[in-house]
Amino acid sequence: MSVVKKKFKEFATINPGQSPKSEFYSKEEGFPFLQGNRTFGILYPKIDTYTKKTTKIAPKGSILMSVRAPVGDLNIAHTDICIGRGIAAINAIDGNNTFLYYCLKYNINNLIKQGSGTTYNSVNKDIINEFKLIMPKDAYERRLIGKILSSLDKKIELNNKINQKLEAMAKMIYDYWFVQFDFPDANGKPYKSSGGKMVYSDELKREIPEGWGVDKLSNYINVERGISYKSRDLDSSGIPMINLNSFNLDGTYKVDGLKYFNGSYSDKKVAKVNDLLIAVTDVTRNADIIGKSILLPDIFETPVVYSMDVAKIIPTKSLDIYYFNMLFNSLHFHEFIKQFASGTLVLHLDLKALSFYNIVVPPPRILEMFSDLRKSIEKKKSIIIKENLKFSKLRDWLLPMLMNGQVQVSEAANMVGEALMAAEPKVEYGKG
Repeated sequence: MSVVKKKFKEFATINPGQSPKSEFYSKEEGFPFLQGNRTFGILYPKIDTYTKKTTKIAPKGSILMSVRAPVGDLNIAHTDICIGRGIAAINAIDGNNTFLYYCLKYNINNLIKQGSGTTYNSVNKDIINEFKLIMPKDAYERRLIGKILSSLDKKIELNNKINQKLEAMAKMIYDYWFVQFDFPDANGKPYKSSGGKMVYSDELKREIPEGWGVDKLSNYINVERGISYKSRDLDSSGIPMINLNSFNLDGTYKVDGLKYFNGSYSDKKVAKVNDLLIAVTDVTRNADIIGKSILLPDIFETPVVYSMDVAKIIPTKSLDIYYFNMLFNSLHFHEFIKQFASGTLVLHLDLKALSFYNIVVPPPRILEMFSDLRKSIEKKKSIIIKENLKFSKLRDWLLPMLMNGQVQVSEAANMVGEALMAAEPKVEYGKG
């Protein structure tokens, strides 16, 4: 396979974004809007902001590239999207956006080096247009390469959707049982809807099931802060370290957020499978991640530590980590706890706030039933995350090998086909 260098403008077009005025922004109404890469996913962004007035539009299928720090993050527009100044829409002249997406991934580190800016790194249209892309010469091979690599990413996306459904199931059960109080009664019927007796709680200012208690959260947990470290302690290898980048905004574990630590640490700073970790700092002014929690999945073969931006929650009484995980990720808790985060550039949570929060204390039977359900769900999620890590590793290995001609396309197709056929659920290569 022969390789060529082509200037970006010979192979693709770029359309820089332009932000509408903030007065047109909305959380629910209008046109899908992206200001930057904040909600980028594996392939597609999550839309959580809309605009009632559009400026620059990235058509469905366009490559979305972050052109402001961090420069070079890539996604694909799953629908027409209005893009702000931090995003540019890119499209291949020959229409092969799938290959171009992976070609950019392969070349992106060199492009980032072209970035410049007084306050933060950025790249403009002229820099990108003159940048030389390294790629296979043959157009048919380029099309096959895009198809092969996208098969892995599409499977990862499918797996992520399965895990999202499992997580949604867990949250639905928590809401039914511990918010609406429709847990199974002694006859297996929903308690409150079936006429179960409710009593008024002065502490919570609402009714709770008879026999349930109310207590301070701090009476049921101990908190262990993570490791304080310097930048020189982090590298591309070492002990995996959970940090703020390990948290999705919905309170689930983010696979690609790990750092690696090379300093000293005590056993108290080690996290084990299903340990409950919460975010105690935040770099945004909205405190979006403050108090959010994750359960450490069963995916690591080495010890794992956690940073000073994270704390480990250790239950001390009858309530367990599965109950607290759902509690900490609830809207009510998040709105309460973020009031106790303060700071100029970085928000820090005052952990004394945990002493002020009242919780309902369910009977052991209900907690045991809920924990059994969550254990099953977390086990399934960990299996899927492991599978995704395997696919990501294969994709990241194949990407440079295919782009520089070290692996034949037919050989790569066989490798990917075998990996996908061995996956659960089974998919037919080329159709997944």
